[in-house]
Amino acid sequence: MSNCLSEAQRAIRASVCMASYRGARYIGEQIDSILVQLGPADELIIVDDDSGDDTVEIIRAVKDSRIRLIVVAANQGYVRSFEQAVLASSGAFVFLADQDDLWVPGRLELMIESLGHSGVVASNFTVLGGGSRGGVPKLKTQDSTHYLRNILGTVIGYRPYYGCAMAMTRDQAQIFAPIPRYLVESHDLWLALCGNVGKTMTHLAEPTLLRRLHEENVTPRGWRSLGTILRARIMILRALAEAARRTRAARR
Repeated sequence: MSNCLSEAQRAIRASVCMASYRGARYIGEQIDSILVQLGPADELIIVDDDSGDDTVEIIRAVKDSRIRLIVVAANQGYVRSFEQAVLASSGAFVFLADQDDLWVPGRLELMIESLGHSGVVASNFTVLGGGSRGGVPKLKTQDSTHYLRNILGTVIGYRPYYGCAMAMTRDQAQIFAPIPRYLVESHDLWLALCGNVGKTMTHLAEPTLLRRLHEENVTPRGWRSLGTILRARIMILRALAEAARRTRAARR
């Protein structure tokens, strides 16, 4: 039985990892946009963070064996939910997905192609409905190998790395998860640090998803207090040191 399980796990090419929380309004559309791109042996792992609305019922109503739903009993926050989904995944390529965006057709194959020569890929996004990106700059392909600049930009906060637009290889997922316990936000910046410290980052200039901007987005849309910004930067500096440690350990 254990050998059969291992063979089944190896057959999974893509694992899509989603954290859901009170996502009843949009999650059905996002699931549809993902499933149409997955192969028959791929998986969509959704960790629901004690939503309390109809999110779980909407997910269960989608009768597709590729969906694996994990419902937690108490709210743990989106970082821990993404971590749980990644740790439960088995695919050779691991994608992160928000509950309220839409995948652009061809996203899966485009990003897997990039992961053939890198450990982490980060793409751009377009705002659903053609709205403004709110001053967020775009990633440039030519900056992919500017690892030190990318690290500096991640620490300072101007490199636009968004988890919903990122994916990684299985080897990189084993560095990414478990996520350091002190990281209570910015799992995407953690992944960006791991990829750039390991010199295995690729930027895709093409937008691979339609990002839905609304008042319930987790990513802040306005200015944060100076104290909050400083605490976040200290947290990211700690994460940078941990990314370096894990990368060295993986290479031994």
